[in-house]
Amino acid sequence: MPHEVLTAYLERIGSAVACLSNVYIKRYEEEIVTPLRANLRIRIRFPSGQLLEVNEAVCIEEGRLRHPDYRYHCQDASAKLLFRYDSAPHFPALPQFPHHKHFPNDVIGVAKPDILAILEEAAKLFPARKS
Repeated sequence: MPHEVLTAYLERIGSAVACLSNVYIKRYEEEIVTPLRANLRIRIRFPSGQLLEVNEAVCIEEGRLRHPDYRYHCQDASAKLLFRYDSAPHFPALPQFPHHKHFPNDVIGVAKPDILAILEEAAKLFPARKS
């Protein structure tokens, strides 16, 4: 069963990425480390050069998905940070520690977002150009 939970999660993310329109998938890598752990790395380039990079470790513990480490980084075409969610333990005073979100001039505590929400957040920043 743990393998099926991990496989279903990766298939859900892969399908969501494949459904993105008007983007260039520079990298999509699923590394199955063990039947209970995988690493996911995605780089998506938007039409005007913006970048969304997803890096996460996913594991199965007690039959449930857990994300011991993640980073979802979004930047504009000139490599300026737009937002980044991550679990690095460098802001222990924030609520939701270690989970937090970076903005160009601020960091706030937030719950770990779902990758599908991250894809949607980035897509809203960079809507597809009309022909």
